Amino acid sequence: MRGQMRQTLVMSESAWPDLSGKTVLQVIPDLAAGGAERTTVEMAEAITGAGGRALVASAGGRLEQALQDAGGELIRLNAASKNPLIIRKNTRLLEALIAEEKIDLIHARSRAPGWSAYVAAQRTGIPFVTTYHGAYSGKSGLKKRYNSVMARGDLVIANSEWTAAHVMQIHETPREKIVTIPRGVDLNAFDPAHVSDERIQAIRSAWEIAPDDQRVRLVLPGRLTSWKGQGLAIDALGALDAGERSQVHLILPGDAQGRQRYVTELEDKIITHKLGGTVSIVGHTEDMPAAYALADIILAPSTRPEAFGRVAAEASAMAKPVIVADHGGQRETVIEGQTGTRAEPGSVPALTACIRTLMSLRPEARAAMGRTGQAHVRENYSKKQLQTATLGVYARLLLNNESVEK
Repeated sequence: MRGQMRQTLVMSESAWPDLSGKTVLQVIPDLAAGGAERTTVEMAEAITGAGGRALVASAGGRLEQALQDAGGELIRLNAASKNPLIIRKNTRLLEALIAEEKIDLIHARSRAPGWSAYVAAQRTGIPFVTTYHGAYSGKSGLKKRYNSVMARGDLVIANSEWTAAHVMQIHETPREKIVTIPRGVDLNAFDPAHVSDERIQAIRSAWEIAPDDQRVRLVLPGRLTSWKGQGLAIDALGALDAGERSQVHLILPGDAQGRQRYVTELEDKIITHKLGGTVSIVGHTEDMPAAYALADIILAPSTRPEAFGRVAAEASAMAKPVIVADHGGQRETVIEGQTGTRAEPGSVPALTACIRTLMSLRPEARAAMGRTGQAHVRENYSKKQLQTATLGVYARLLLNNESVEK
């Protein structure tokens, strides 16, 4: 079944292709702290490590320094705009950039800049790669056409088997054009052995957790938006009995990104369920490995399917058991009953039952579940595997393009 759904390109980690003299341009709206943005930085690191030059056209953002540290170069571009006039302008700017910087391949990671990149690549004759990072909303013909640019790559990278199946179903993309490359976890950063007690104590202090607080800590990382399931998690805790509530602390680290109305809704839920002191909204947390280390159980109850589900993979890498919604790419990263458990999407009773189940386990049993998850992620979802496979896609298309030019 796996072979019928997808094409997978895997290369030995020690056999990175030689990209000396090659320039790769990635385009993405901004460099915030999301999964697609982190992957952009990871690939800049790999491109430079393979001897190439890594450019990123973007409006910039929180990960600019990380991009620079990875050897990448930022080309500032109003890449987030969906305005047709801006998209056309960006197309001309990218065409000029391709000529000036002698760009050999362009990799689009989002729709608006994807259209500019697609047309620029067509006009200049260079290979065009896309990564389909998630299922896009919209059922109208116009919306489907707008989304379709992410399936127009010479090769289309899907970040999970679920995403690959979605691309084939929605866009009727031929199977041979799709390469499934799961997102990768930086196993050096997300390793319990590499997180100091000082870093954990810094998170404890930032989250205002008392030294003698022995409650089971549930941590739900992610930007504060309704589909990430923070409200669902609060409702699930509200369904616990008084004795169970006294044993648990739900922590919601994440950036509101201007969604103050949603934050108010969460605060109202906390008051309604009388969960003051039981649920904490703590804002953006930079040191996520230390945050996972402080947690006992990680939640990722997204109400919409996650195309991959980086939180679950990172948490498992940190040897923590996870509770996820039973749909999307998270079904691939979490092994039911072994590395965590999966709840019916959007169901408060199902999520409450999962929380109750993992809370009831002895700490030793939760630790064993976490270790199983850690082994699973290390074998299947490393950053190095993502980098190696994506470099393989680049090398394949660059070789084909050179053959055509000859």
